[in-house]
Amino acid sequence: MRIPNAPLLDISRAASYAKLIRLNKPVGIFLLLWPTLWALFIAAEGIPNLTLLVVFVIGVILMRSAGCAINDYADRDIDPFVTRTRQRPIASGAIQPSEALLVFAVLLLLALLLALIFLNRLTILFALGGVVLAASYPFMKRLHFLPQVHLGAAFAWSIPMAFTATNNQYPPPIAWLLFTCTVLWTTAYDTMYAMADREEDLKIGVKSTAILFGPLDKFAVGLMQVFVIACLILIGINAHLSWIYFVVVALSIGFFIYQQLLIKHRFADRCFDAFLNNQYFGLMIFIGIFAHYWFNPSS
Repeated sequence: MRIPNAPLLDISRAASYAKLIRLNKPVGIFLLLWPTLWALFIAAEGIPNLTLLVVFVIGVILMRSAGCAINDYADRDIDPFVTRTRQRPIASGAIQPSEALLVFAVLLLLALLLALIFLNRLTILFALGGVVLAASYPFMKRLHFLPQVHLGAAFAWSIPMAFTATNNQYPPPIAWLLFTCTVLWTTAYDTMYAMADREEDLKIGVKSTAILFGPLDKFAVGLMQVFVIACLILIGINAHLSWIYFVVVALSIGFFIYQQLLIKHRFADRCFDAFLNNQYFGLMIFIGIFAHYWFNPSS
């Protein structure tokens, strides 16, 4: 017997929770996933442990989702005044801020439980640092003009973790080169993201690299992209990757050229498209690493 007005499942609320953690917009998962896979495959020389691979993929989904929940909580007084974000669950009133905090805590607990069960002690210690970075990032836009760099560190933190999980040793220099590359890449694409919101951010009073760079924003993004390619070349040399990898890196430059064309006139929708395009750049680099280890006869 069904009780009136007591549905077994509130579909609208479930959808609101899914929107809170951006399951409807998985680009953030891919932007976090690709550098993680770069590191796992290089650390394991092409054959990562299957359990570690699954744990890190699940961890990426959990941590990105947790980051979205705490981000919307931190921006609860900002999002209603930004066109692109005013329909987010907290901003629209579909979810209460306390609920977002609870979602953040549950996802964080699941990620830490995953680490405690499957990862070694050194990696768990690194994971705690990742938690601090992820939890603190959303509040940085009120404190300084480099929140994009902070996000870059948060997104890149899975790289040293991948090396410690694989080898149970402090990350080698190549891990930190990968870390630097990812911080630069993340700062570049998140600056494009911030360019889409710059006018509204200026009115609200929050800070970003797009505001810091001002009229030099396109140049700054381009310079960071040049450094990303330079880092990728150094990574290939230090990891003794083959010509296959370097050909793919050369081809991937086309994505950066395309993104520069998109942001040329600083139209908000084009800047956002340039940001989204980076998921394909990350995939391209992963293909280059994967191809080296699996299709190069001399490797």
